[in-house]
Amino acid sequence: MQPVDSIFIENLSFLASIGVFEWEKQTQQKLEIDLELSTDIRPAAACDDLNLTLNYAAISEQVMHLAKAQHHDLIETLAEKIAAMLLENFDTQQVKLTLRKPSAVPAAGSVGVKITRTACQRKEARL
Repeated sequence: MQPVDSIFIENLSFLASIGVFEWEKQTQQKLEIDLELSTDIRPAAACDDLNLTLNYAAISEQVMHLAKAQHHDLIETLAEKIAAMLLENFDTQQVKLTLRKPSAVPAAGSVGVKITRTACQRKEARL
């Protein structure tokens, strides 16, 4: 049985162009993301080798690059793209992602989406 280990990144913050209103298309807004990627950490732990695990820095860099590469109207669209990219580019079978837009609703601390995607779902979506 495969272990249920995970690598996580919490509250990764960056600026990106996101939103449906015209003024949102002219500026960048703060986004925050939490990620949890399933993996087997035993090989990395046994050998003390970064190459045998998920690299937090590489994951963070790719997430921010994808988010900043183009404008997205919906936070839902960006969340789906990030999950798909992580499943494609990293050795993980499942991604749990929370993407927040803290300034979207002034009376709320934050709003956003939470999704869980698996490699199986990704393959099914391509068929």
